[in-house]
Amino acid sequence: MISLQDRTYMTRAIQLAREGLYSTDPNPRVGCVLVKDNQIIGEGFHIRAGEGHAEVNALADAAQKDNDPKGATAYVTLEPCSHYGRTPPCSEGLVKAGVSRVVCAMEDPNPQVAGKGFAILRKAGIEVDVGIQPEEAWDLNPGFYKRMQTGMPLVRIKLAMSVDGRTAMASGESQWITGPAARSDVQKLRARSSAVVTGIESILKDDSSLTVRAGELGLDEASTKLALEKQPLRVVLDSRGRMPSEAKILSQPGQTLVATGVDTEVTLPEEQVLRLAKQDGKLDLKALLSALSDKQCNEVLVETGATLAGEFVQQGLVDELVVYMAPCLMGSKTFAGYANDDHG
Repeated sequence: MISLQDRTYMTRAIQLAREGLYSTDPNPRVGCVLVKDNQIIGEGFHIRAGEGHAEVNALADAAQKDNDPKGATAYVTLEPCSHYGRTPPCSEGLVKAGVSRVVCAMEDPNPQVAGKGFAILRKAGIEVDVGIQPEEAWDLNPGFYKRMQTGMPLVRIKLAMSVDGRTAMASGESQWITGPAARSDVQKLRARSSAVVTGIESILKDDSSLTVRAGELGLDEASTKLALEKQPLRVVLDSRGRMPSEAKILSQPGQTLVATGVDTEVTLPEEQVLRLAKQDGKLDLKALLSALSDKQCNEVLVETGATLAGEFVQQGLVDELVVYMAPCLMGSKTFAGYANDDHG
């Protein structure tokens, strides 16, 4: 029986999970709250892949405060894992800790878990309740869940336009459309993404970097530090091998991949090249996303002009559109094509 108190503590667990929004990739963002005698005795969230999961961190927090978790209820935003990876199974950790009940927002869609964690808990005599605030829990990890269920990452496209639907000058001249608030928002989108994808025109026209930058994030110090620990993978679509060897994007912190044709000549080290088949002379976007999924990319942010964005949309590859509309008119000497806005 789910109570109002259960919802209160699950809300807290979801808040904790959001603390890992910019740092857990490729793992899901998860929060955990331990409650005993109507008091929170420990809480934690997953911070980085390879380190303790939310349940482990909550148990450690309880131990640091000299609180005994035996008989406690654990509120977790995602099913406790059941397999050995870089860390031991959290389900077994909760069993050893002696918790009496686990309240979970949703089952883990990862085939390695998918109900197995709950089975371990129930076998140990622990009461398990599943399905409290699942929509909010889902919103924490849309890309991870999609990748686990379909083998493809979530694709989010960012576009900026004027009120009259224009994105750049007809001459091809790029210009800023939105302001600092929108650019800060884009920085946050980059920081939460596994990969950022753009077209070669952005590099040739603007020498874009596509990095996450502290000064524009607008986050508190702790969140900024976490966000900057790992830059998203940068991917440039370059079907004709036009990437300049001196382009800034190639020397930024983190990794850059240049996606090009199977037989296209490039002057880059092969480890920086992603070879893709072509369809109608264009790079196969489905193959691109499949390759990114193989690299454990959960959320892919496409930052490009309307032409490439339209290709993603037409092929049914887009999950979310993020459109920034500026309060200005650019007039008839413009077009909805390549735009520089926020390509950084």
